[in-house]
Amino acid sequence: MRVLLAEDQGMVREALAALLSLEGDLEVVAQVARGDEVAAAVTAHRVDVAVLDIEMPGMTGIDACAEVRRVRPGTKVVIATTFGRPGYLRRAMESGADAFLVKDAPAAELAEAIRRVLRGEKVIDPTLAAAALSEGANPLTGRERDVLAAAADGAVNADIAARLHLSEGTVRNYLSMAIQKTAARNRAEAVRVAREKGWL
Repeated sequence: MRVLLAEDQGMVREALAALLSLEGDLEVVAQVARGDEVAAAVTAHRVDVAVLDIEMPGMTGIDACAEVRRVRPGTKVVIATTFGRPGYLRRAMESGADAFLVKDAPAAELAEAIRRVLRGEKVIDPTLAAAALSEGANPLTGRERDVLAAAADGAVNADIAARLHLSEGTVRNYLSMAIQKTAARNRAEAVRVAREKGWL
């Protein structure tokens, strides 16, 4: 089974590669440190399973998962993250992930998850699954998420409007809805709440 590891922390990635290589039926054929390198590596190395971190430079693991689905649909995707946020789980499943695990699980569990997804199973951390069910769906629309994400670095409405090709009034409306839906007092608090819940 040919495995790709995508993890921006070199020491973590190499340790994981070493542990997985101890499994007789798994071979780590590629390692990348950036999300925007995943799809090309998956194609170049004919990867069976891609193990992706969520937070990486260039592109999130969730977006990289969607890219893998587009360029090589037969490749299975396992998301392994430090951030066990219910919103991340829901977004990962929507992007086509086959498994969602937290990194504090033993390496043997990851190896078994890889085998299970190759058999066609879905593997989800049970604690996260319960949290995601109790949390409910992400109330933010795609456009509200885009505008809120653009506001995260402190950009003013005019800059956000220019970046997203919207009018300033539309940006104000999206921000107002995002603030309301996150029960926040302002945009900065809305960004914080949305990130904590894994909605951004």
